Amino acid sequence: MTGSPAGAGTRVLIVDDDPQILRALRINLAAHGYTVLDAADGASALRVAADGHPDVVVLDLGLPDLDGATVIEGLRGWTPVPILVLSARTDSSDKVRALDAGADDYITKPFGMAELLARLRAAIRRVAAAASVNGEAVVHTADFTVDLAAKTVALADSSPVHLTPTEWGILELLVRHRGKLVGQRQLLLEVWGPGYSSQTNYLRVYLAQLRRKLEPVPYHPKKQTNEAGVG
Repeated sequence: MTGSPAGAGTRVLIVDDDPQILRALRINLAAHGYTVLDAADGASALRVAADGHPDVVVLDLGLPDLDGATVIEGLRGWTPVPILVLSARTDSSDKVRALDAGADDYITKPFGMAELLARLRAAIRRVAAAASVNGEAVVHTADFTVDLAAKTVALADSSPVHLTPTEWGILELLVRHRGKLVGQRQLLLEVWGPGYSSQTNYLRVYLAQLRRKLEPVPYHPKKQTNEAGVG
C-alpha cells in the first residue's frame, strides 16, 4: 500500500507574474499532492492569502504592482505562514531586505524542483509546532474594523481612520494579541525599539490618540483598556 503524497492537504500560494513559472510550479506541486493557489501580482496575493489561508507562500520579488518585500510585510501583519522567496535577484541587499521583512527562506532562479520541494517541507515542519495562532486578516469589533493585510482601519460606518505609523504599530500589536495582556515594555520594545523601553509617557500619549480616533467614548474605552502598572 502506497502512502499519501508528501504535500497532501497542504495549500501553497504561488505568487509570480511569469505565467510559465506559475504553470510549471502548479503542475509539479499538484503532482506531489499540494493544493495550489496562485496570484500574478502583490495585491492579488494579499487577497488570495486572506481568503485561502495557505500553509506556505512561494513569492517572487519582482511583481508588477508591489515590491515583494511589501507583500511580505503585508502578510506578516496578520499571519506567521512560511514565506519562501523565489527570485532572480541575487544581490545580497535584496536577500537581506526580504528576510528582514519576514521571509523564511530565499531561493534564487533558476532553481531545481527537488530543492524547492525540500525547502517547502522544511518550512512547513518548522512551523508545525507553532500553528496555534489566530490567522485572521480582518478583525471586526463593534466600533471599528482592522485589516491587518491592507494595514487599514475603518469605523463601524465604514469611514476610514487615518493612523500615523506609530499608532498603527501599537494597534497592530494589540490586535495580534487581542484578549491578552500586552506589557508596557513589550509595546515599547516592538514599536519604538530597545532605546525606549522605559519611556512609558510615549504610550500614554499614543494610546490616548488611538482612543480618540477609535473609541466612541475615549475616556471610557471598551477595546483599549489598561492594567495599572503592567500594560
